[in-house]
Amino acid sequence: MNIYKGDVIMNITIIGRKCTPRESFKAHAEKKLQKVEKFFGPDAAAKITATVEKNIKIVEITLQKGGFIFRAQERSQDLEDALDACVDSLIRQIRKNKTKLERRLREVSFDEVFNAPDAAEVEEEYDVIRRKTVALKPETVDEAILQMNMLGHAFYMFRNAETETVNVVYKRSDGGYSVLEPETDG
Repeated sequence: MNIYKGDVIMNITIIGRKCTPRESFKAHAEKKLQKVEKFFGPDAAAKITATVEKNIKIVEITLQKGGFIFRAQERSQDLEDALDACVDSLIRQIRKNKTKLERRLREVSFDEVFNAPDAAEVEEEYDVIRRKTVALKPETVDEAILQMNMLGHAFYMFRNAETETVNVVYKRSDGGYSVLEPETDG
């Protein structure tokens, strides 16, 4: 599904897990993402994953444009309510990082899109408190997760023994684990 507005096109992919999103949900998603789509310009991509777990509906939105990735996940009793909360969360992320993002995404001024009174938040400076170097020994994903848990950390960087690339494992809020791998060209 694509949103066409003038010459701005946002590619939207909707995936259902343990459910099949209705056409009304898809139409609502398209309408809600127009709020966000305005400042991303052409070639932005949005992936919406709708999941049903028991009585809870979960919506996750991942937006990609120009090397930036924005992600929000919300839960509710209703898929559309979770979608609305996700879009609101994404807008808060964008507003919080407005000045830094404006430097990178010069296609549209954020002031034209977000001129609401609460949009004028103070830019936050990133205060790097500590830098660490780590020895990256080859490990399997399972070994890396074990090491992360033994250290009591929320994430762990390692050299993947199978691919010889630097990976990061982290514990997800749902209790599972994820692996971040670099994208290879080719």
